[in-house]
Amino acid sequence: MARASTTADVFNAIAEAHRRQILDVLAAGEKPVGAIVDELAISQPQVSKHLRVLSEVGLVQCRALGRRRLYRLNPTCLRPVGDWVAKYEHLWNERLDRLDDYLSDLQRREGKRDKPSQGAL
Repeated sequence: MARASTTADVFNAIAEAHRRQILDVLAAGEKPVGAIVDELAISQPQVSKHLRVLSEVGLVQCRALGRRRLYRLNPTCLRPVGDWVAKYEHLWNERLDRLDDYLSDLQRREGKRDKPSQGAL
């Protein structure tokens, strides 16, 4: 069985941890390969391989500046990931709302326990 290409789509491309780390580095701005290597402590051939994959799906763009190649993030290509995650946002919000309600209830209970009764004065 042939292995699916990691460049088939954005989801496959970002499935690899080093590629996500490279995207994180490039989110701060345009950088040459050497700066990415230094920041992540990954070998230059590995960084170049991952940049190629990220470039093939459009997540990273490259421009020449003399002999240097500068890479930058193309965040618009992350839209499919954002759209997919957005489907689950309501679930997280519901859970956080329930947690907020629970914590508010605990605070009310603690407040009642800590108050002295009026008859004791």
